[in-house]
Amino acid sequence: MSRPPLEVADLIRTAGAAFLERNRQWLSWKHIKVLLAIARCRTAALGGHLDQCTRCGHRATISYNSCRNRHCPKCQTAARERWIAARQRELLPTRYVHVVFTLPPQFAPLALQNKKVLYDLLFRASAETLLEVARDPKHLGAEIGFFTVLHTWNQKLRLHPHVHCVIPAGGLSLDHTHWVKSRDRFFLPIKVLSRVFRGKFVAALKQAFYDHQINFHGNLSFLAQPRTFAAWLRPLFRKDWVVYSKPPFGGPQYVLQYLGRYTHRVAISNHRLISFIDGQVTFRWRDSAHNNEQKLMTLSLDEFLRCFLLHLLPKGFVRIRNFGFLANRKRAVLLPLCFQFLGSAQQPQAVQHGSGTEDLPDSWRCPKCGGPMKVVERLTAAEIQLRSPPLVTTAA
Repeated sequence: MSRPPLEVADLIRTAGAAFLERNRQWLSWKHIKVLLAIARCRTAALGGHLDQCTRCGHRATISYNSCRNRHCPKCQTAARERWIAARQRELLPTRYVHVVFTLPPQFAPLALQNKKVLYDLLFRASAETLLEVARDPKHLGAEIGFFTVLHTWNQKLRLHPHVHCVIPAGGLSLDHTHWVKSRDRFFLPIKVLSRVFRGKFVAALKQAFYDHQINFHGNLSFLAQPRTFAAWLRPLFRKDWVVYSKPPFGGPQYVLQYLGRYTHRVAISNHRLISFIDGQVTFRWRDSAHNNEQKLMTLSLDEFLRCFLLHLLPKGFVRIRNFGFLANRKRAVLLPLCFQFLGSAQQPQAVQHGSGTEDLPDSWRCPKCGGPMKVVERLTAAEIQLRSPPLVTTAA
């Protein structure tokens, strides 16, 4: 994919200092650290390295290091490719299902003040819902396995917590003796998933409240009273919660392409940015209510960066998690059983580590012969400056 004409880093380099000065009252060091990392990403400030082809010996020019911050729009491609390569050996030879669990918008302010607690509850409630409904003999009667990815935004950059679950269309029988296949056009009943998810999340949220794990600040301070919190929660429990499921689709190879759309996204990609003129940022967004029509939205720089920073995750928070027979403590035993019952051998470990050159991204291939590139020298920012040619000045 070609380099976009405008990047989030360009906005920060151009006007980030003024933004920091105007918003000191609410910015924390975590916000500033992310902005600085994005601004310095793939510049001489972070140092660089020299790559050489292991096949023909071609040596590339200096490549600047990336910041590797998980909120940086430029640092996700390589991370996504590594993650997908590691998942190849876990993809079963069957169709897959995509299920999305979404929190009602009324929870967004509470989630903003309690990110770790509410996002953990969202993971737990959605996973327990899928596992419980799938085990019910009335629906599938099987133990399923899946991974879940947290997204916290919508197309307009507003806070919109939801999780994407990618699930093989079937599961292990409860006695682990055979594979149970789901129906061709149907996986699990949406209305049942919605009701169970709502019940589990609300029950867990109430428990977190009584355990004093929920904080209330500013406009939400009034919810700290138990009766007020219960009254606020009651109408939300009565509403239908949004659970979305696509019919089972494609096989393992299609899933690999599909995964790339969801696993390592950040709130906005650089390719959605259109312009930055007179302090106004214009970007594309997709209107799902009108056949996914592409539209333009313009925000002031301060509002754009404020919305971008809404989606920073707590330090150490894991945003991709595995459940069921793909859980870390189960996969070594149960995943080979799944392959066996589906009549397929599990892919060898070498594929997981991407040892073959066919798994290399284009940016890591030699432009001359297509061979694998290897880092042969690492350079600090000072060393890069010393190697840069001096500026040529002319006498007046």
